[in-house]
Amino acid sequence: MKSLYNKLLSFINTIRGKIAFYPTLLSVIGFNFAMLMLYLEDKGISAFIIEHVPELVINNPDTAKTLLSFLTGGIISIMVFSFSMVMVLLNQASSNFSPRVLPGLISNRNHQYVLGIYLATILYNTFTLVGINPQEDSKYQLPGFSVLLGIIFTVICFGAFLYFIHSISQAIQVNNILDNIYKKAKIRLEHLLEKEEETPPEFPDTSNWKSYYSTETGYFQKIAVSNLIAICKEHQIKIKILPIQGIFVLKKVPIIKVNQEIDSELVKKILSNFNFARGEFIEDNYALAFKQITEIGVKAMSPGINDPGTAINSIDYLTELFALRLQKNDKTVISSEEKEPLIAITTANFKEVLYQVMSSYRTYCKNDLTCIQKLFIMFKYLLLQEPHLKEYHSAILAEAELLFQDTKRTIKNQTDINRIESLYKSLPQPKTN
Repeated sequence: MKSLYNKLLSFINTIRGKIAFYPTLLSVIGFNFAMLMLYLEDKGISAFIIEHVPELVINNPDTAKTLLSFLTGGIISIMVFSFSMVMVLLNQASSNFSPRVLPGLISNRNHQYVLGIYLATILYNTFTLVGINPQEDSKYQLPGFSVLLGIIFTVICFGAFLYFIHSISQAIQVNNILDNIYKKAKIRLEHLLEKEEETPPEFPDTSNWKSYYSTETGYFQKIAVSNLIAICKEHQIKIKILPIQGIFVLKKVPIIKVNQEIDSELVKKILSNFNFARGEFIEDNYALAFKQITEIGVKAMSPGINDPGTAINSIDYLTELFALRLQKNDKTVISSEEKEPLIAITTANFKEVLYQVMSSYRTYCKNDLTCIQKLFIMFKYLLLQEPHLKEYHSAILAEAELLFQDTKRTIKNQTDINRIESLYKSLPQPKTN
């Protein structure tokens, strides 16, 4: 049951990121509501409303059919325009920023809700139109109340269209893209910090432990921690998870180490608590935010775009994220209620994350003095923060030295070199006990 639940959870998380998920869901709701109204019309809801509030019911078949046909055609037109705008948005974001930001834009629920409202209204109006009897019959009651609801839903669609135009014009702005990435990563990091112990317990040496291999391919997203703790307690074992959360895992590569040999059924039971997906999500892997923001900043410095302002903005967001990452331990150990270490999770350490970010900026931004200055300002700010581990400051100073050396080899103007050297020498040095 647990294995089935985890696979269902993984499937739901995957399809929720698809652009068609909420539009499809709302379309089904629109269709079912149309069927419900046809049933209520058959029971005489329009006749009841005519008797009490006749102003709310359209009682002319020609007028009703003309209105519904006209409104449905109008909604189809604005829906086509909206879908076209989404495609333009995705194409522009991919070209100007990074293809990695597309999942975040596609999964924007507000845009999906708007497209879903369009589809639901079209289906509702269509089936209401089908329910209008063209024959003249004195006993026949036109579904006038359903027609009125169709008009109201269409007006809602027009309002949603105005909101959509405003929202999509905001979504394509690079500051908003950077801010959304930053906020998702911040939420994830704060969640991890809340769960983290101040001093994680020592985990045993795993060099001689038995390795077991992945049976699936995909991005390693989540693990069912409570289930794994229960398995460890039940079978008296300890587990080390080898891949870093968020990386792409291939079949038949080591994925876990166990402190004793276990049978294939238990291995299958353990691996059933690992969730894989075909895409990367910041909500599951905060390190992806560093990668995406870096790609946006680096691409802004390409000759085709040449936008150092965006690169500087990306460094500002990276500064905030690194300051938050300074508070996190590089080791993640999950213990039982009795404080016995049971599971060790491999995480992206601070030094490696900083190196990957800085290697890109050193390569593509070393010719731009404004970006170099901003990077040294970032280093200075981070060195003034209190780190969880003293090694973090050493890693920052090492990257600052690499940046300074690359800058000296690239920039030829002595005034610029003197300015950079002054910034480099002003960096705070770590305290020695």
